[in-house]
Amino acid sequence: MLNEYLPILFLLVIALAFSAGLLIFSYLVSPRIKNTIKQSVYESGFMPQMDARLRFAVRFYVVAMMFILFDVEVIFLYPWAVVYKKFITHGMFIFWEMIVFIGILFAGYVYLWKRGAFKWE
Repeated sequence: MLNEYLPILFLLVIALAFSAGLLIFSYLVSPRIKNTIKQSVYESGFMPQMDARLRFAVRFYVVAMMFILFDVEVIFLYPWAVVYKKFITHGMFIFWEMIVFIGILFAGYVYLWKRGAFKWE
């Protein structure tokens, strides 16, 4: 039974050896010249304008999470639409299942709208 896992173990050993070899090679070949220009902060070719530890508003993260949430849920609509015609002969279960999914998605959208999550101030 363990013989079936030998190719996976072999591939894992090769991948680890290859990545370790690349790290060692880059360490051996890379130049180690330190000067003030290389040690300075680089921000797209300009001198930094403000502190790098700037705090972002929580609203930014909320909008990012909402985008990811609704985007991932909408991605589930595409495979459903592709196989819908194939499974329509089994009744309307697949249709009503997607209606419930869209209803839950819409309820979440309305909840966020009522909470004022879409107002950018």
